[in-house]
Formats: sequence, C-alpha cells, structure tokens
Amino acid sequence: MYLKICGLRTAEHIEVALASGADAIGFVMNRTSSRRVDVDQARRLVAVVAGRADTVLVVNDMPADEAARIAQQVGIDVVQLHGPRYDAAAFADALAIVPRVWRATSLADDPDLSVGAFGEEVLLLDAPKPGSGETWDLSALVERAPAGKWLLAGGLNPDNVAEAIATAKPWGVDVSSGVESAPGEKDSFRIAAFAAAARDA
Repeated sequence: MYLKICGLRTAEHIEVALASGADAIGFVMNRTSSRRVDVDQARRLVAVVAGRADTVLVVNDMPADEAARIAQQVGIDVVQLHGPRYDAAAFADALAIVPRVWRATSLADDPDLSVGAFGEEVLLLDAPKPGSGETWDLSALVERAPAGKWLLAGGLNPDNVAEAIATAKPWGVDVSSGVESAPGEKDSFRIAAFAAAARDA
C-alpha cells in the first residue's frame, strides 16, 4: 500500500511520516490553503526528506508549467495537478518540464478514470471538496475503480482508512486533514496511527 502524507510544513512531521513508512510527502502551494508553503520553505523541507520518499508539489490554482518549473528548481520529484482546470494541454505543459506528473480529480467532475489518460503517472481520486476532511461515498468505486496506480483520498483518517481500503481497493492512499489536530496543524500521533492502520489493512 503506497502511502502519501500531504500538507506537511515542518521537519518534525516529515520525520514522523518517514519513520511511519510514508512513501510520499506532499507540499501544498495553493494560494488559499492553510497548509501552504512557499518556495523557500519547500526547498528546506525537500532537504529534510533527502530522497527517503517521493516529494510531491500539490497545486490547484497556478499554471501547470509554473508549478513544474518550481518543482524543478526546488528538487521536488512529482507535480500533482489538482482539479478540473487542468486539461490534457496543461499536463503536456508540465510534462515538457518534469518527467513525473500526477492527476488529482473527483468523481463529481465526471473524469476519465483511465490512469494515464492525460499522460499522468498516478491518478488520485478525492472528495468533491478537497482538503475539507469530508468523507464521500466510496461505493461508486466498487464497480468503477480505476486500474493501475491510483490513490484514494478525501475524508480518510486513522479510524476509517482500513475500511476504505477494503471497499475501494486502491493502489495507495493519501491523507491530509485526517492527520490534523486543527486546519493546517499536523498531529504526530495521528500521522503514525494513520500509517499503521493503512499498512495493516
């Protein structure tokens, strides 16, 4: 089970995530997010990861090529383009700069569920309101689950991730608000508990 912990902003929480077995660490640069980091912060945090996991730049409100250039400059491994504003042309723009791009979307946007439809390496399926912590109806994925490398996200937490994995059978899971004590404030205990529950599932 591939495990991504997203929205991290401190070295302490990165170390907890890595010690708990995280495969990817996500850094958010959405302008209005409580989890936002700037370019200098991202560069320092990537240095903390030091190649021990994939690093992922998550954006939903900047041009794809700009996000790709930032990732290249900072040394981030993957650009995650989140939401319906990014069409196939946007993915082509990003892929012209960086080799690894992920596509994040919601079933509410009636997306193409073929992994790689826009040239992406990984597909992420999120709740209709990303980052809200709201759960969503996973039963739709029982008959419609993508094939290949896809991550389940949206409303996951240490208490429900095992059941979500059993229902949707994703390749991996992604969590942000589900390991927070308050919006944008990660909790070390919840990070470790989430990782253990996901691994045990």
